Amino acid sequence: MTIDDTTLRRLLSQPCTIAVVGLSADPQRPSHDVARYLQRHGYRIVPVNPRYAASGESILGEPCYTSLGDIPFAVDIVDVFRRTEDVLPVAREAVQIGAKCLWQQIGVANREADALVRAAGLASVMNLCLKIEHARLPGDFS
Repeated sequence: MTIDDTTLRRLLSQPCTIAVVGLSADPQRPSHDVARYLQRHGYRIVPVNPRYAASGESILGEPCYTSLGDIPFAVDIVDVFRRTEDVLPVAREAVQIGAKCLWQQIGVANREADALVRAAGLASVMNLCLKIEHARLPGDFS
């Protein structure tokens, strides 16, 4: 199922908090590039990566969390930079925390996770890049 531009625009309306699952501290990684872009455009970025959280590191100036369930505030979009086969547990967590959307990045399309979040009333985006879609849609998102 494809998602239309009106829905994408609504999802990207600000203020918007985006948990980036699999966010890397390496500036050369796509997850870092996307998160940095979104942060520069006014979105609150929440890094979710157990490896960095365990050492108390922050990424892009934000504290890193082990899982979505550890985030002590509301999250609007869960942006997933994980392999397709690793998305289902993330989708379950997204539902549990009351996120509005599960966003699977380019190359990631777990249909079971898609069906799960849709059944729970969340929006679902698969195989699209948040940065590309934000840049593609004309206008202001405030």
